[in-house]
Amino acid sequence: MIKLKDLLIEKKLRVFDFDDTLVKSNSKVYLMRNGKKITMTPGLYAVYKPEPGDEIDFSEFDKVIDPKKIKSMFKVFKRIHSAVGNRRLTILTARSKYKPVRQFFKDSGHGDVFVVALADANPQKKADWVEGQIKKGYDDIAFFDDSNKNVNAVKKLKRKYPHIKMKSQLVKYD
Repeated sequence: MIKLKDLLIEKKLRVFDFDDTLVKSNSKVYLMRNGKKITMTPGLYAVYKPEPGDEIDFSEFDKVIDPKKIKSMFKVFKRIHSAVGNRRLTILTARSKYKPVRQFFKDSGHGDVFVVALADANPQKKADWVEGQIKKGYDDIAFFDDSNKNVNAVKKLKRKYPHIKMKSQLVKYD
């Protein structure tokens, strides 16, 4: 049975990407192309266009190397983290392991942050995860990511769920 109070209370979800959105790290992506090893930052990988035969190595993302908070976005994160109300704060990362990211937040005094590691850089995977949360009843969603591909994939959900309050924000910083 649905209770009236459940219909009146918004379920808020705030989702942040980790790498190059909240934190800049020295973790690199390695690309093998035609026998040549190419080193990419997460920012370069975000705009990378795959070619047949490319091999990708994400092994440095099994840990958080030399993390530095991106002050402007971390300020937004902290404001949302400390806000009172019915909201869930989630870090949604393409990394394969959640524990190093979770440890970073514990060390930063934010041990209660929920971290989801998708182990996949496909933008549709982030959109699918957000859609799963919509199906769980979240109806006020804000998504923050440095990848235009990820932001656009999540934005497409607005057409499918016009009744959901949704903001999908591209994060840029200096």
